[in-house]
Amino acid sequence: MKRRAGSSEVRDSLRTQLWPVPLAAAIGAVVLGQILPFLDRQLENNLSDAVSGLLFGGGPEAAQALMQTIAGSLVTVTSLTFSLTVVTLQLASSQFSPRLLRTFSRDRFVHTTLGLFLATFLFSLTVLRSIRSETSEGDGFVPKISITLAFGLTVASVIALVFFLGHLATQIRVETMMRDVHSEADEAIARIFPEDGSPEPKPMLSPEWDATRIESPVSGFLLGVDVKTALEAAIESDTFVVIDAVPGASLIAGVPFARAWALDRAPIDDERKSVLSLGLGSSLSTGFERTSTQDAGFGLQQLLDVASRALSPGVNDPTTAVHAIGHISALLCSLAGLRTGPKFHADEEGRPRVVVGYPTFEDLLDQAMVQLRTYALDDPRTAGRVVRMLRELSWVVRQGPQSAALGLELDLLRAEITTAHVSPQTKELLLRDCAAVTAASRGSWLSP
Repeated sequence: MKRRAGSSEVRDSLRTQLWPVPLAAAIGAVVLGQILPFLDRQLENNLSDAVSGLLFGGGPEAAQALMQTIAGSLVTVTSLTFSLTVVTLQLASSQFSPRLLRTFSRDRFVHTTLGLFLATFLFSLTVLRSIRSETSEGDGFVPKISITLAFGLTVASVIALVFFLGHLATQIRVETMMRDVHSEADEAIARIFPEDGSPEPKPMLSPEWDATRIESPVSGFLLGVDVKTALEAAIESDTFVVIDAVPGASLIAGVPFARAWALDRAPIDDERKSVLSLGLGSSLSTGFERTSTQDAGFGLQQLLDVASRALSPGVNDPTTAVHAIGHISALLCSLAGLRTGPKFHADEEGRPRVVVGYPTFEDLLDQAMVQLRTYALDDPRTAGRVVRMLRELSWVVRQGPQSAALGLELDLLRAEITTAHVSPQTKELLLRDCAAVTAASRGSWLSP
């Protein structure tokens, strides 16, 4: 079962598709191409000389030739633009990460440019149908306003093509892609973990009686949870629910993703479980790929993929990996001061009813460090940047509640450094930098 997507998920889905804006522009162009010639005919003899001087002044043959030229040239330009877009998508997928395609395909500039080209082509083709040459059966007709607009759209399309080529050259740079991923991840973090300071209701995480496992009705990535629907299901079945799967996790049909306890401490019979399973299943939004709508770790994973791909033997680009680790450090530092982890939702009486799983700071830190310890320690530059990332995090966290996780990661990093494929001198420098991490956690920023 898959619930109907929410408005935010629909908007996110449409933003990452190449077709909605061009399709809307194409439909609008066809409609305008039907209406404007009609207005042309109505205003044909009512235009002032000044306005008429600015409009197309040729006859039917010249008008037909111009519109045919515009329509034919725009087909070629549109094909070129689509080809360049596809090549860019292939480059981003093969060289950086397949998960970056979503970031590129949501580029509004690309959508608008393709829409302008298609609109100009279809508008010109539609207006061409209304041009009439003078015959014995009737007078000729040249929709001057429509042809002038088509000419203006053509000029705008040529200008847009120039800007599109420059924009494309900028977008395929890995620095631009990482900047866009970082910005999207920051927006997701601010949306998922707002700094509103609102108190959480008192949780009830470990009831003394046994939990009933709720199986997933579908397979796919968990994109988000509709809290209202989940609350209604918990209240109707008089249960307390913990959804263990976090957005971004892979759900498998028939495998438990949540736990439930009956508030009356009675065993949950098949009827109540059926009601609860149906309601919770309806609250889930799943898909074939992860999105940043409610997934706090998706942007982080995209940056980790860039760093890992850059360190692969086929690419061998440690500079890109160093830059990616810098973005990862900035994201983790922004998370350090937020209240992360599961969110508790209460009923109207203030009793906790539903716990929706979200990753904690420690979870996201471990997600980053596991991959970085695996791939980044065999290059001196990236290994040093990983140590500096822990130093930056230690300075931000200091002796706070998240310092224990940083201490554990530092111990694991020290152990991995001793077995890394680098020179003994490099290992000694890295271990010395690890001491600076400990000092930063105590509020001392040692000079390099």
